[in-house]
Amino acid sequence: MTSQNSAARPTGRIRSPQNVAGGIVLLLLAVSAIWLTIDLPRGTLNSVGPAMLPQAIAALIGICGIALLITGLTKPSDHEEAIWTLRGPLLVACSIVIFALTIKPMHFGNLDTPELGLVISGPLAIIIGGYASPEARLRDLVLLALALTPFCMVLFGDMLNLPIPILPRFVGQNLFAGISYKTALRVTAAVMFGIAVILYLTTRGSSASLQVAKHDEVK
Repeated sequence: MTSQNSAARPTGRIRSPQNVAGGIVLLLLAVSAIWLTIDLPRGTLNSVGPAMLPQAIAALIGICGIALLITGLTKPSDHEEAIWTLRGPLLVACSIVIFALTIKPMHFGNLDTPELGLVISGPLAIIIGGYASPEARLRDLVLLALALTPFCMVLFGDMLNLPIPILPRFVGQNLFAGISYKTALRVTAAVMFGIAVILYLTTRGSSASLQVAKHDEVK
């Protein structure tokens, strides 16, 4: 007698359509990233170029895509049937567009977008993209944004020497006048990370209570 689980599994060549689709998407992302950075200098380990990090990440994404694709072709998935909604793709796409429009000024005829810098564009993109998951919580997304953005500042602006705008232009000109770019970057990153630590320490009790309440409701 065949069980319901085995009967529900795909019997064709594709054993897990979700894994195959995910693998293809990752491969397309990897190829696109490498193609978009093909003209940038890669540099060396002693002198990292602007293309090295994105191409290295793209290679890792491509390897994950290949592994996911092979898994989808050879092993059936034990997960429940996926429910497809537009929430995830739309919010992720919106986060990318908002980041691109606010990190640096862009010109559309007579309209110019503001330069808000990574200190605002980064958290905005992380929070908006995080809501692609229906299980997202604002506190967790804010903590992630305040911790991940300083890491990106130090990595790209300090270690890789990429000229990424850190603060809104009018703020940077007034607040950090006469201070070097890297000093302003490090101070801003330290302040953001400090705020993340304080927020975590002051809200972890309420977060734990909320999780217990939700667990009791489920019971």
